[in-house]
Amino acid sequence: MSGLAPDWTTFGSSLRAARLARGNGSLAVALAEQAGMPAQALVAAAAGRFGFHVLEAEGDLAPLVTLDPISLKDCRQHRILPLRIAGDWVIAMDDPWDEALVRWVNEKLGHARLAWMDGHHSLAILERALSTASASALLAQRGAEQTVQDQEVGRVVSHDSIESTESAVVRFLDAVLLDAWRAGASDIHVETSRSGLHIKLRLDGVLVPGPAFTGARSPSEVLNRIKVLAQLDIGETRLPQDGRFRVRLEGRDVDMRVSIMPNVFGEDAVIRLLDKAQLRGASETLTLEALGFDTAATATIRRLTKEPHGMLLVTGPTGSGKTTTLYAALSEINTGRDKIITIEDPVEYELSGILQIPVNEKKGLTFARGLRSVLRHDPDQILVGEIRDSETAEIAVQAALTGHLVFTSVHANSALDVVGRFLHMGVDPYNFMSALIGIVSQRLLRLKCPECAPASPDPGCRSAGCPACRYTGYRGRTVVWEIVPVNDTIRELVIRREPLRLIREQSRQMGVVSLRDQAVRMVERGLTTFEEIDRVVSPNE
Repeated sequence: MSGLAPDWTTFGSSLRAARLARGNGSLAVALAEQAGMPAQALVAAAAGRFGFHVLEAEGDLAPLVTLDPISLKDCRQHRILPLRIAGDWVIAMDDPWDEALVRWVNEKLGHARLAWMDGHHSLAILERALSTASASALLAQRGAEQTVQDQEVGRVVSHDSIESTESAVVRFLDAVLLDAWRAGASDIHVETSRSGLHIKLRLDGVLVPGPAFTGARSPSEVLNRIKVLAQLDIGETRLPQDGRFRVRLEGRDVDMRVSIMPNVFGEDAVIRLLDKAQLRGASETLTLEALGFDTAATATIRRLTKEPHGMLLVTGPTGSGKTTTLYAALSEINTGRDKIITIEDPVEYELSGILQIPVNEKKGLTFARGLRSVLRHDPDQILVGEIRDSETAEIAVQAALTGHLVFTSVHANSALDVVGRFLHMGVDPYNFMSALIGIVSQRLLRLKCPECAPASPDPGCRSAGCPACRYTGYRGRTVVWEIVPVNDTIRELVIRREPLRLIREQSRQMGVVSLRDQAVRMVERGLTTFEEIDRVVSPNE
C-alpha cells in the first residue's frame, strides 16, 4: 500500500505486515503509516470497500454500549466495542479481518454489522460508558438464582466485580448501589408489591424509578441479601430492623444505613447512602454562600452566630438541609478559641476541631441526657441536632440563658410556627423568647438542568429533560429561606400570646422576606420553576 489511497491489490500482505508491526498499538494506525495517509481516511475508505458500518455520524457512542452477552473482560481483551444502534448490533473492532474473532462475535450475537475503529479509541469509549452509564443497564444479570449466605464487610463494588459475580441477586444489588452512588442519590428504596420488586432512587429530594429486576423469588432474595450485608436476622420478616454496612465504590468508602420494614407483600428496605469522604470534603469547604444564601442572608446569619449567648433555630421538613446549614453556621465561629460540642443523631459530617457526640438511644444516650452531660464539659457553643421533646427543649433553653450559644433544629412548617411548637411542648414563653435570637426557615428547591434548559424568555419554563438530569428537567438543589432576627417587639408579642398574624406582620415591617417570595425571586432569575415552588413551598409560607 502506498500513495494517498490504499492499494487494495496488495492489502492482504499489508494487513499481515501491519499486524506484526503494531504490537500493542492500533491496526488502523499501522496500516495508515504504510499507506501514507491519515488513519481516519483509511477507515472511511475501508468502510466503502468492505461494507463496514460507518460510525463517524453516530455522535457520542458511550450511551450505545451494551455489555450483554459480550462481557467487559472480552471487550478489553479483544479491543471490541459492542453497540446497539437502532435495534441492531454493531461491533467496532480494532481488526475486523480477524475471521476467528468475527465468528466468535456472531456466535454470541447471532449476527452483527462490523465497524473498524482504533482499539485505543474503542477502549476509551468503553471506559467513558462505564463511568457515566447505568451499571444495571450495562451489565447482564445472568448467573444462578441462589440465596446468598456469605457475610461481607467493606466489599469492593465495581463493574468488574459485578460482572465476575455468578449470583444474579448479588450482581443486581451491587449494580443498584453503584448506580445510586454515581447518580448522587441520597436513598435507595427497595419496594415489594404484588407485581414484584421495584427500585426507586431519591434524587434531589424526589423519588425516580430505578432498574427493574424480575423473577418470582427475587424480592425475598434481594431483601435477604441486604440483611446479610447489614448483619440482620434473615429469618425475621414480621418486625422492623435497622442496620448498616460499608462498601467501597470506585475508591470511596460509602456507609449504607439500612431500614427494613414488613408489608403485606413481604418486606421493603430503604438504604441511606453516606459518602464519608464526600462529606469530609464538603465540611472543609462548607460556607453559607456555597449553600446558596445570598449576601444579605449570609450577613444576617453571621451576625447571629457572633452573639455571645442565645439560641439560633433552623426549621424545615426532613431533608431540607437543616443540618448542613447548622454546620455552615458552626464553621463561621470555629476558630479554635472556643469549645464547640455537638450532639447528633447521627453525626453526618466530620468537623475538625469540634467534639461530636452521636446519640445512642439503645445505650441510654438520648438528646436530653447527652445535653446535660455536654453542659458539664465546659462548652462555649453547642449544637443540638434536633429538639424532639419537651425535656430537650427545656435544657436547650436553659443552656442559652446561662451563657451558651446554642444551635439547633426543629420540625415546623414556617419560621414563626416554631414559636407555637415550643410553647406546645410546655416551655415557658418568657424563658424561650429571652433565649431565642433568630429563626431560619428553609427548603431545598431543585434547579433547572443547565444542559437542557430552554432558550424560552419565560424564566419559569421547565427544562426539557436529558440524560444528564435523567429526563426530569432538574439537576441539583439550592436553599430558599426566611430569616427572622428576634427583637424585643417580637418577644413582647409572643409573651403576650398575640395572634400569629400580628407577629408575621411585625416581621414584614422589619424587612423579613417570606419563604415563598424568596422562591419567586429565584424563578425570576431563571433558576427554578413555579411547578417546583408549588411542590416545596405552601402558598401561605
